[in-house]
Amino acid sequence: MTTEAPTRTEPLARPTVAKLPYKPQSASVARTLVRRKLADWELERLADEAELVVTELVSNAVKTGCLTTMRVSIAQVTNQAGHAVRISVRDGSRALPVLISAAHDAESGRGLALVDRLAVIWGIDLEPHGKTMCADLHVEQA
Repeated sequence: MTTEAPTRTEPLARPTVAKLPYKPQSASVARTLVRRKLADWELERLADEAELVVTELVSNAVKTGCLTTMRVSIAQVTNQAGHAVRISVRDGSRALPVLISAAHDAESGRGLALVDRLAVIWGIDLEPHGKTMCADLHVEQA
């Protein structure tokens, strides 16, 4: 786990980006975007984990109460662990989500713990008018 955003790297290919409204339904659109892009890259084996990660990141953005659009992106990058798929969500709030240890019967609060478990590295990059949360999923070499 990291509390800093993964180091900026040049993507291996142009990232795929979607602007989505701050609505719960945007998580479904983001999951479809991620699954399709992974299929294009022949990385379907990461689809389930990537869908969980993008759902959590979008859900956190929805909770900020921003009124414009969030930006969801997926890219292939190289990081300190090697080849990875980076999922990013940029929103217009500088409020930071908090990684907590939720009780097993809690109805919420497990999102970042799930991202922490699935991502090889994740973090938050604060910007002047918002933040970008990103998570890198390691790509095993075939």
